[in-house]
Amino acid sequence: MASNRINRINEEIQKALAELIRELKDPRVQNTMISITRVETTPDLRYAKVYTSFLEENKAEDALKGLKSAGGFLRRELGRTLQLRYTPELVWALDDSITYGARMLKLINSLEVKHDDDDQ
Repeated sequence: MASNRINRINEEIQKALAELIRELKDPRVQNTMISITRVETTPDLRYAKVYTSFLEENKAEDALKGLKSAGGFLRRELGRTLQLRYTPELVWALDDSITYGARMLKLINSLEVKHDDDDQ
């Protein structure tokens, strides 16, 4: 279980990256709506797994490649913002939980449920 300090750091990384991503000049990233859904940092603060979701799923792979290529810049700027002893190395991951949830909701809604009338 993550400590309160790690949770606070995760939140700060998430906020800082959301602002930094808006400043990127890469067209793969600029032309896509990107959301950082969560950040998971290792206890030693060496690695941070950043889960992202994209509004346009067809541009997700290109945008993820753009984020990975800008990883050095983002890490450096993150280090300046957070002022930690170690700036975590960013590991980018596609968060498909929103897509999965929408698919499950669609399946649930498509079920035909028969209700037994207890009035008889």
